[in-house]
Formats: sequence, structure tokens, C-alpha cells
Amino acid sequence: MPYSRAENLIRHVTLRQLQIFEAVIRLGGYTRAAEALHLTQPTVSMQIKKLSESLGTPLIEQVGRHVQPTFAGKEVYATTQVILEKMVELGDSISEQNGLIKGELRIACITSAKYFIPHLLAAFIGQHPDVKPQLTVTNRETVLKRFKANEDDLMIVGQMPNNLIVKAYPMLDHELVAVASPDHPLCKKKKISLKELSQERFLMRERGSGTRQAVEKLFAEHDLIVNQHMELDSSEAIKQAVMAKLGISVLSNFNLRLELAGNHLAILDVEGFPLNRKWYAVHSKEKKLSLLTRTFLNFLLHSKF
Repeated sequence: MPYSRAENLIRHVTLRQLQIFEAVIRLGGYTRAAEALHLTQPTVSMQIKKLSESLGTPLIEQVGRHVQPTFAGKEVYATTQVILEKMVELGDSISEQNGLIKGELRIACITSAKYFIPHLLAAFIGQHPDVKPQLTVTNRETVLKRFKANEDDLMIVGQMPNNLIVKAYPMLDHELVAVASPDHPLCKKKKISLKELSQERFLMRERGSGTRQAVEKLFAEHDLIVNQHMELDSSEAIKQAVMAKLGISVLSNFNLRLELAGNHLAILDVEGFPLNRKWYAVHSKEKKLSLLTRTFLNFLLHSKF
């Protein structure tokens, strides 16, 4: 590239424009990029237009409702990723030299983890008050989508993701237990067989849920099929449905402390239960963790709840 051309880019292309462009391509649209960067959509559109003008070529094209990079846009996107990664490394290097733990920490966790992750995050921030956390609590499918889009530094799941190249760190133990309303007839029984349990009306999480996968796997190993009565998209909804006597379910013991203490739910004595599981902190195997993320990960691995 001639010096005059390079000088023109240095004068007119900003890191903020590159960051916005990277977010639009990675997240697949202007609206999601605006939300992620806390900007208005017109601001995002204007900055992309300025970047295209500075480079002298269109970078994004609209295909139906979706946006995708042009041929030149793909090259700019690849270069932008390198530039932004180097800026992160520079910031981490300076922070590390100064012994500073600060910056934005992006965590995504499945809904079942919402009962402990906020407490651990608060304890961590108590030690490092300059950390600015972003916690996304959602279902497993959305967590994995965010993971693939590289929207978070770490994700917290209870079931290892399949077909993804990751590094996973087992952190906390938890148990999956069968639960019912306290006056359910099964509450009076001991050593309930899986066959008997399978005949009850089951309240199940949505497909893709780690808890659902564990339950279906257990019953399949004994040539049994779960009698699904309802499908609900959160542990909280299932707890309410069980308390309303709509059926029984399987939940993590992390989710049940208040309900058990208040005698609103009861744990059933079922053969093969509890199912011992672990929570995992996960990141892409190719991802280079920042000093902040490494420090938080180490905190998680040595925490108890």
C-alpha cells in the first residue's frame, strides 16, 4: 500500500469504527451490534458508512433480513479481529505490569446457574472493585449461540457442549434430584423404582437442556421412556408447576434451598438418584484469555458455594 494511502487510513479510520464493524459482522446485524455496544442503531449505521467511505469500498451488503460482508468486508473483518485482539493483549500487558485487575467481564450462564453465579460474581467484584461485569442468564441453546459468536469471555454450563472445540474446567459439584409437591403420594415411599417414576406426569425442560439430556439418558439406559406431561423453558417455571401439583420433575439441588426449607417441595427417594453432576466454566480452546478472565476463572475453580 502506498504511504499516502496508509496515511489516509490512519487519519480517517478509527478503532471505534473497526470495533463497530466487527460487532455488526460477528452478531449478524446493526441492531444486535448497537445493543452490545450500548449505541443507537443510527450511530452504528453512520460509523459503518464512514468506514466504507474511508476505505473507498462497500463493506456490508443486505441479503434479505441479514447482513453479510462483501469480499472486501471479509478482508477488513479478518484484519480488524487481529487489530482488536492486539489491543486487548496490549491492555492486558499493561494491566499485568501494573498488577491491575480491571475492565469488562462478560459471563453467560444457563438459567440453573443463576442461583449461585451472581453470588460468586459479587464476591469477586468485592476483591476487584474496578471490574465491570456483564452477566447474561438464558437457556442452554442461547448460551451456545453466544459462545459461537464469541460474545462472552466464559460460559457456565452443567453439561459439556458437543461438537465444539473448548477448554472446560469443572468447578462446583451439584446433584440432580427428583422432586414433587410435599403431599404427592410418592413422598411416602422409599426406593421408588425408575419404572414407577417414569409413569408419573413429568414436567420437562426444553429440548437441549442439560438436565433434560441427563434425565432422558438415565431412563433410556433402563429401556424406559419419560411420560412427558409439560415442557417448560426454565427451572423457576418447573418449580412453580410442581408446587401447583401439575406433575413431578428433576432439578438441580442448587435451585431448591428456599422451597425445601419452606416445605413447598420434597425430594423423592428414587433408585439411581441423585445424579451427580458438575458445573463447568468453558471457553473456546483457541481463545486467549485476558488477565481479568484468567483471574476470575481461577477464583471460580477455588470457590465453594
